[in-house]
Formats: sequence, C-alpha cells, structure tokens
Amino acid sequence: MMRSILNLFYSTYEKSLSKDVKSGHVPEHIAIIMDGNRRFANKLGKKTNYGHTRGADITEQVIEWSYEIGVKELTIYAFSTENFNRSTDETVQLFELIGKKFDHMRESERTHEKKIRVRVIGERTLLPEDLQESAERIEKATKDYDKFNLNVALAYGGRQDIVQAVRKMADKVLKNQLSLEDIDENTIGDHFYPAEGAAVSNVDLIIRTGGNERISNFLPWQANGNECAAYFCAPFWPEFRKIDFLRSIRTYQSRLAEQKMKQKHRTTRFLNKVRKTSKSQY
Repeated sequence: MMRSILNLFYSTYEKSLSKDVKSGHVPEHIAIIMDGNRRFANKLGKKTNYGHTRGADITEQVIEWSYEIGVKELTIYAFSTENFNRSTDETVQLFELIGKKFDHMRESERTHEKKIRVRVIGERTLLPEDLQESAERIEKATKDYDKFNLNVALAYGGRQDIVQAVRKMADKVLKNQLSLEDIDENTIGDHFYPAEGAAVSNVDLIIRTGGNERISNFLPWQANGNECAAYFCAPFWPEFRKIDFLRSIRTYQSRLAEQKMKQKHRTTRFLNKVRKTSKSQY
C-alpha cells in the first residue's frame, strides 16, 4: 500500500516537473560524469561489473530523456585516462560492455529513426582493437545524422585533449598550413577531439552523480571556459532517476534566469549613469 502511494506521488511529481522544465529554455549540450557504479555494486554486495552493467542501462535511459526533452548534444564520460589504473579484469569487462553497447546502438532501429550521431572522443589508440573497431562501426553508421549528437569520452583526459590540440596546431604552423595570426578560440576548439567532423560544442550543463563535487578533468575548455551550470547529486549513477535529470535541467534554468537578471541590473545601472551624465551637461 505504502509503495503504491509513493509510486503515485513520484509519478505525479515527475509529470509536474517535466511540464515546468519543458516550458523553459532547455540546454543544448549536457555533459555527464557517470560516477558511482563501483560503489553501487559494493553497497549491494555485488561484483563491480554488475554496477557497470546497471549503469549502462541508465545511460540508455538518459539518452532517451535528453532526446525527448529537446537536448541537441550529450557527452558522457565513460572511461578516463586515469581509469587505466584500475584492475585488468575490471577494464577488460568494461571495454567488452561498451563495445556491446556500441554494436547494439548500431543495430537498433531507434538510433536510425531518431538520427542519433555517435562519436568517440579521446585517445582511442589506447583502447583494445576490438573496441576501436566497434567505435568505428557505430561512427560510420551514424556519421550523416544530425538530429542528436552523442559523444562518448573514452580514454579521455581534459589536459591531454588540450596538449594534443596544441601539438596539432604547432605541427601545422611548422608545415606552413596554419599561421600564428590565425589562431583564435575557434581555431583551438576545432583541434580538440574528435579528430574529424564538427567540434564538440560548448557545454551548457554538467552533471555529476555519486556525491562528489568536482569536474575531474572533463571538457575543461568546453565546460569551464563556457562557465556552464553544474549539478551535483548524491545518487550513484545506476540509481539516477528521471526526476534527478529534470532537477538538473531546472538548476540550469534557474542559473540562466539569475544571469539574465544580473545583466538587466547592469544595463539599468549603465543607462542611469548615461542619463545623469547627459543631464549634467545641460
């Protein structure tokens, strides 16, 4: 009885929150640090791979939620360069899981009906060959889609991304393919991962689950440089609910409203100063 009441309350609240969020401005690009898979498994007395598998299921749901609410681009932090320090058994199982998910997405009608473009960002040469091949297959199968962009960060590190971008530009300068005078913010952005195609756009909202409040070297140029909104929440990634997702959107909308209000106040103060100056001249 109590569970039924709670489910009814949850459903009602979710619908209300969804309606409110959809009536406002939706972020175009969301980036997610999916933290807590291992701690979730440990809490339940399960093996680590159980947490990763459950987390992968949540990722599929979040892609669906993002698409239906109108988000244009989603970047998920699947495996960082620091994650290579984990045990061989864990990394092997995780890479196998990611490869299977890539193959499943490539074969899924939903991917092609919704024209979801999938790209891998990161130093893919560090990945197992079979995972590289799975990544190449899904990228090739979706390369012409433009309805929704899904970026999967694998073997990714933000500082590493900046370093490789600088090296690319330096090499072009040495080969007279690029002049120093032509290097600006857009030029730098064009040399980040992925190696081909459109650059990853600026991040509007970054979400991190698992209770830690840090960005962890994730998209520093696109997120920190854009002063994006940040939403940190306690649930482990496999526990992430649609309500949590909608709350993150609401956080973004509240921050956007605050920024507009501050800009309005600054403009008002400026106009008042101009009026006072004009009056003092007569």
